[in-house]
Amino acid sequence: MRRPTWPRALRAMNHRNYRLFITGHAVSTIGTWMQRVAQDWLVLELSGSAVDVGIAAALQFLPVLFLGLWGGAVVDRLDRRKLIMLTQVISMILAGGLAVVVLVGAVQLWVVFAFSLALGFVTVFDNPARHAFVAEVTRPQDYVNAQALASTVHNVGRLVGPAIAGVLIAFAGSGWAFAVNALSFVPVLWGLALIRLDVVGGGKGERKRGSVLEGLAYVFSHPELRACMILIAVVALFGQNFRAVLPILASETFHGDAQTYGWLTSALGVGAVIGALITAATERVTGWRLLLAGFGFALTNAMIAVSPWLWLAMSTVLLMGVTNLMFNTLSKTLLQLRTEPTMHGRVMALHGLVFLGTTPIGMPLLGWVCDQWGPQAGLWVASLTALVAAVAVTPMLHRLRGGHNPPPPGM
Repeated sequence: MRRPTWPRALRAMNHRNYRLFITGHAVSTIGTWMQRVAQDWLVLELSGSAVDVGIAAALQFLPVLFLGLWGGAVVDRLDRRKLIMLTQVISMILAGGLAVVVLVGAVQLWVVFAFSLALGFVTVFDNPARHAFVAEVTRPQDYVNAQALASTVHNVGRLVGPAIAGVLIAFAGSGWAFAVNALSFVPVLWGLALIRLDVVGGGKGERKRGSVLEGLAYVFSHPELRACMILIAVVALFGQNFRAVLPILASETFHGDAQTYGWLTSALGVGAVIGALITAATERVTGWRLLLAGFGFALTNAMIAVSPWLWLAMSTVLLMGVTNLMFNTLSKTLLQLRTEPTMHGRVMALHGLVFLGTTPIGMPLLGWVCDQWGPQAGLWVASLTALVAAVAVTPMLHRLRGGHNPPPPGM
């Protein structure tokens, strides 16, 4: 038995393996967000089109749309730690390559598109592997806390990374932001190398072959998992394409520059950190709580759409960050808690398909909406679609009699 030393809101940190994993991930996430902001602004400088910004971001997730479920089946067969180490090395090489191209002045729009697509193939395996790996470095009773802390780290990166990137881009150019991201993969690789999986894994299951269709059947045979996936799909497709909306909101509505975009993205990160801290103390996860978070996300998008001043928009973007983080953390945790360990890779790959794989459709679509009618129109699309989805799955959850929370596997 492990002796608790961390407070309840940080209880997943009692696991040494999780501490190593999350510490390295914390550094890497800052670099990742620096690269995202730098790429968005670079594409905007090269083409001046919100559609192109959306396409560049969408290409990173296009392979997930076609190969994501197969990637999950692969994750369920292989050593997840070694697989994650491989994806991190390749991501580091890609970030370094893009940095060189930009710094020597050879960058063109198609080059950015190509690097983004290459990173997308890495994401096919990296995303389900990282989510499923949480079950190997924590216990089932700590899943929700582990996911919340991972989301906290992710969104602290969203807060810090864009702020650093905005200053770095303004004074040195986008290339240096890509270079810093390449270096940020070193700590996560070091942490993964030190992890010992013989020391308590919470959800490590037997590696075995399984088909993609088994994962689909598993999810759609469980009403709560099915409702969860529907909500994730709609919110991801229409609501979470911030990278297509926020740059245009910064430049056109508030007549700002890269720093303005960085502020808005950082406000989203602050809200997400607050949402993660709230969620970290949660021990009971139900479909009803996920539904409430979906309604909240719809409301905050509408509030941003009618905000006439930058300070008010930043405040409401912060609130959107709170609701969005709670929605994302609750959805991932619900899927893991209701899924057998041997199915984690395929179920989380399906999550990746609807969460990331819809981006190649939603990002250019929202970019086109913003080009035609302004960023407010994109925000209204996000708000109304989330509202409709939440209303649509309410009867499905009602039949579960209040979202009864059965014990997770292994408890």
